[in-house]
This record gives sequence, structure tokens and C-alpha cells, in this order.
Amino acid sequence: MIGGGFGGLAAACRLAVHGDDVEIFEQRDRLGGCGYVFEINGFKFDGGPTAITAPFMYDDIFRAAGKNREDYFQLVPVNPFYRIFNSQGESFDFNNNAEFMTAQIGKWSLPDKIGYQRMLKATRKIYEKGFAKLANRPYLHFPDMLKSAPELIRLQSQKSLYRFVSQFIHNEFLRRVFSIHPLQVGANPFNHTSLYTMNYSLERKWGVYYALGGTGAIVAGLEKLFTDLDGKVTLNAEVAEILAEGRRVQGVRLADGSIHRADIIVSNADVAGTYRSLLPENRRRAMARRVSAMQYGMSLFVIYFGTRRRYTDSRLAHHNIILGERFKGLLDDIFEHKLPADDLILYLHMPTLTDPSLAPEGCESFSVLSPAPNQASGIDWSKMARPYRDRIIQFLEENYLPDLRANIVAEHYIDPRYFQDTLKNYQGAAFSGLPTFSQSAWFRPHNRSEEYDNLYFVGAGTHPGAGLPGVLSSAMITEKLIVTAK
Repeated sequence: MIGGGFGGLAAACRLAVHGDDVEIFEQRDRLGGCGYVFEINGFKFDGGPTAITAPFMYDDIFRAAGKNREDYFQLVPVNPFYRIFNSQGESFDFNNNAEFMTAQIGKWSLPDKIGYQRMLKATRKIYEKGFAKLANRPYLHFPDMLKSAPELIRLQSQKSLYRFVSQFIHNEFLRRVFSIHPLQVGANPFNHTSLYTMNYSLERKWGVYYALGGTGAIVAGLEKLFTDLDGKVTLNAEVAEILAEGRRVQGVRLADGSIHRADIIVSNADVAGTYRSLLPENRRRAMARRVSAMQYGMSLFVIYFGTRRRYTDSRLAHHNIILGERFKGLLDDIFEHKLPADDLILYLHMPTLTDPSLAPEGCESFSVLSPAPNQASGIDWSKMARPYRDRIIQFLEENYLPDLRANIVAEHYIDPRYFQDTLKNYQGAAFSGLPTFSQSAWFRPHNRSEEYDNLYFVGAGTHPGAGLPGVLSSAMITEKLIVTAK
């Protein structure tokens, strides 16, 4: 297993249950991938996803091993799921209570209450087909796509998510509220396939959760399960090359020169990076060209900061999304024009509202994410990063966190260079290839390599896509492919 992110850990545990001898080679000093944990001055900051959906997918991994997930880490529900602010600071609380949501919608637009009910029915159908039947199957051959095409068309998957929502909702702020989810997987709601409205149904059915101890607690729980299953983890082990002969991979060569043989390789590294840099040049050319020609999603600018005071009297919830006055124009700047926008869309995470253990007593822990152009933009973040950081902190102080600058006692920030140089994501895209219709299912890099019969992929860059449910689904698909091939 190359890489120990969520996809790699999930696949490693699933394969170890079958008695396979599995070893994870992780380039960093701890597992987690994008879920790396930063520890600064007594604060813990999650580097990865913080809103946990589809908890049954974690339970399934532990259940397959005869274990209870609760013995490894705890999940607690969060309500509201998100508090979404408009540019004037007015808020909308998003949860899975249809009556509550309808009342919230009525405060903004009475006619949209009916539209919301119609949208619920439409998205329920997308969930039943798109998630339960389409997302958990591999698309290795084009006929697989042809078989699904009629269903995909009936589900209006060729429409963008924003366009789909706009059929039912007419108030512009509410359209933004129900179109914001794609940004959680690095996608633009104006070209992101409407299939991803299945996330609404996932959240309505299962809720949104937080892992006590932070998302790093999930990583630690999966690592413990893996070692309980006699799996082996090797840290500080960067894979420099995948060894191959003919149509079969033979093992890996690490950066230290050591060679490790394997019957099967599963890569949780970036798919584009694997094809472009790790495989023998004479066989990788076609796929390297294909992945290089794909469209890649946004990157992120993230500030992790801890304060010497609590902000429990603020208007903030556990998960907050702060929208600016512009929406489409701002997203066009980021995705199309590759420009750092003058205004901001921010995701502000305040986990110590739920779990004070992430900070020293009397302190508060935050992270704030701002969508940013990926590295294809050519932006020099060595010059841009500090002014960008200052602008975000100033905005938060003036609008949500009084006296913030005077109270920060721990801080770390990352920018698109981190995603490109540390995580080794192609173009510094935080979530790999854009999940447009033309880059989904069969059109997305497959879970089993087209070039090598025993090379497999898990993670955001392969089918079904980014986001923890998608990444965990990729592990399940890959497990089935490997077990079937034996």
C-alpha cells in the first residue's frame, strides 16, 4: 500500500481481514494523508476533513474485522450541520429536520418552501440510484458506462448542481445554501454534476458527526485496527518508483534505495502523480497524458489558529460557511481565471465548541479554509501567502471574532504549495480531478490500472471521487476487485 490516507487505511484494513499480508509505506512521520494532525503549543489542529457523514461506512470496516468502531473512536452528532452566513452576516442553519428547514426557508422566501419539498423528492431518487447502486461499483469498461447512461440521464446528472437546485429554489441566497456542498470536494457548483446532490440525502439520513479528539482520532482508530489485524506500517518511507515488468507491477523502490517486492500494489498516492512519476516511462505514457489533460479542482489556503480566550458568546456554530456578496463571479475567478479573489468564501471550523480537549483549558481552537486557485495559476505563494493570511484574519476579527489578533497564541497556515510539494497532488489540487460529468464514473481514472493488471487505486483521484464517503467507497470497490481476481 502506497500512502496511509483515509483510502489507504480503509483498503488496508479491508484486505487484512481476508488474511492478506499488507504493508503501508507512508512518506510522512505519521499516517493520515490529508488528515494529518498539526500539534502546536498544546493545540491540536486537523489537517483534513472535519464534517463526518455516512458513519455506517466506518462501522462496516470494523464490523468486517469482528470489531466495534466505538471501541476505537467516538462520533458525536453536530447540530446544526453548518451555519451559513450571507455577506450581511445573516445566517441559515442547515440540518436534516425537514420541518425546521422548511421554516428556515420560509424566512427567506415563502414560495421556496414548496420548491424545497419537491427538491427533497428529486434528491432522494438520486441517492437511491446514484449512491446505493452506481457509486459502489467499478467502471472498468466503457460498456459499464453505457449500461448506466439511461439512468444517469434520468437523474439529470448532465446538469450542474447549481442549475439543478435552481429548478426548485428561486431565492438567490437559498440557491447558494443548497449549492455549497461541492466546494467541500474541491468542485465548482456551476459545473459540478448534480449527482452530488446525493450528499443531501446522506446527511438527511445519517446526520453530520464530529470525531471526539478530532479527525486524527479516526486515523488513529483505523491504524490500531490495522495493526490489530497484523498489518505493518512503515513511516518516513517515500516511494520513489513502482517496479514493473510487462503488465504486472513487481514491487516498489523507496527513496532510500531499498526494494520491497509485492504481488499486488494499491496506491493511495495521487493518481496523476503515480502515473506521471512513479511508473516506468515506456508503459505510463498514455495514462500520463490522459491524467495530465484532465481538469483539476481548486486548492486551499488554510489557517489553523488557537486563541487564549474562548468565543462561546459568538454567533458561530461548530461548522460555519461564510459567503461573500459575489458567488458565481468569485468561483469563476478561482476555477476559470485562476485568480485569487478579492472577496472571500470561508469555511470556519470551531471544534472546541464540541470538544474542548483540542485546546488548553480556557482556549479556543479554529481552522479557516479559503478556496484558492490550484498551482496551474502560476501564483507566487511565497509572496502572496502572508498578505492573504492577514486579510482573512482581519476579516474574521472585524466581523466574527473580536480582538482576534491580540488573542492568537498558536498558528500555522498552508497554501497550494503544501498540496503540491508535501502531499504531492498534481497541480496542488486539494481534491484531485474535478468531478464533472465528463470526469466521473468510467471517465475518471479507474480503481484498477488500465496498464497493469495488479495495480489498484484508492482515494479522491479515482472512482467515485473526493470526500470521505467517496474515498471509503473506493476502498470497498478495490477490495472487491482484488478478492475477485484471486
